[in-house]
Amino acid sequence: MTDIPTLERTLIGAVAAAADEAALEAVRVSALGKKGSVSELLKTLGAMTPEERREKGPLINGLRDRVNAAIAERKAKLEEKALAARLAAERVDVTLPLQEGPQTRGRIHPISQVIDELTAIFADMGFSIAEGPDIETDFYNFTALNFPAGHPARDMHDTFFLPPDDNGERKVLRTHTSPVQIRTMLGQKPPIRVIIPGRTYRCDSDQTHTPMFHQVEGLVIDKSSHIGHLKWILEEFCKAFFEVDQVKMRFRPSFFPFTEPSAEVDIQCSRKGGEIRFGEGDDWLEILGCGMVHPNVLRNCGLDPDEYQGFAWGMGIDRIAMLKYGMPDLRPFFEADVRWLSHYGFRPLDLPTLAGGLSS
Repeated sequence: MTDIPTLERTLIGAVAAAADEAALEAVRVSALGKKGSVSELLKTLGAMTPEERREKGPLINGLRDRVNAAIAERKAKLEEKALAARLAAERVDVTLPLQEGPQTRGRIHPISQVIDELTAIFADMGFSIAEGPDIETDFYNFTALNFPAGHPARDMHDTFFLPPDDNGERKVLRTHTSPVQIRTMLGQKPPIRVIIPGRTYRCDSDQTHTPMFHQVEGLVIDKSSHIGHLKWILEEFCKAFFEVDQVKMRFRPSFFPFTEPSAEVDIQCSRKGGEIRFGEGDDWLEILGCGMVHPNVLRNCGLDPDEYQGFAWGMGIDRIAMLKYGMPDLRPFFEADVRWLSHYGFRPLDLPTLAGGLSS
């Protein structure tokens, strides 16, 4: 018979030397498996005489039990070691900011965010959204809006003209969203209450101007609207958009071909510390243009100015986004820099609402 003490030392040494659970399982099979060394010894008990069985049985069964105990102990230590290694590898610093998942990692562009904010504000006042084409005819972009033939906006250095079409007409990239006002008045009867956000194009490029930019205009047409209504709408808009409790505004006389009287609107602000804050301070900042719709514009749209009147206003979406969110340069808006968008963009699920807050 195999020397049991020697076999035990060999097996216990192999168990202790097992570096991982796979190696330990190999030792277990070699000792206690169907054809393992300890199992083969147990098989010999059946062929022994009763006296030999009484002598050898306890030795062989004791060997089996001690090997089983050594394997269980070594397995527990290996499992503890593996767990410690896993915890070290998967260690998390709970003081770090939460990492967003792929569904929320993207960002909404500030222009899209501000358009959504404008929509929420004016929809609450009963306005709808009107849209129109970026490529316009001279009639919609200039003539119907009361631009005289020699107006500077019709010059090549101010406007993008397309090559002549088959009829010899040169269409333009719209210089404002006002053509949609004409299309709206021609397409539906008053009362009209719409805002018109969209892209516009002019030959200009510097820190605060780009060849393509975004405008939003508003139009109200009915039989009783007056400039007091215009003033209230603009005040309520500024309070809601800049999220302040009160704001002072001043209307300065100005000139636009499509409104009469016309005004440019300044809003109260503070510039202390190099930061613009609205609703406080002693400074003023021009923010938009407005006025009562010119009678000639109403006539061009088939409306009798003796029966209908209205008002309109317009402002740059890019500019009010810069003012509200502290962006110093307009050009990065259109450079598609993901780093800039990660800094200034908005989480996709934070939809602006008047009840829940326009900006997070």
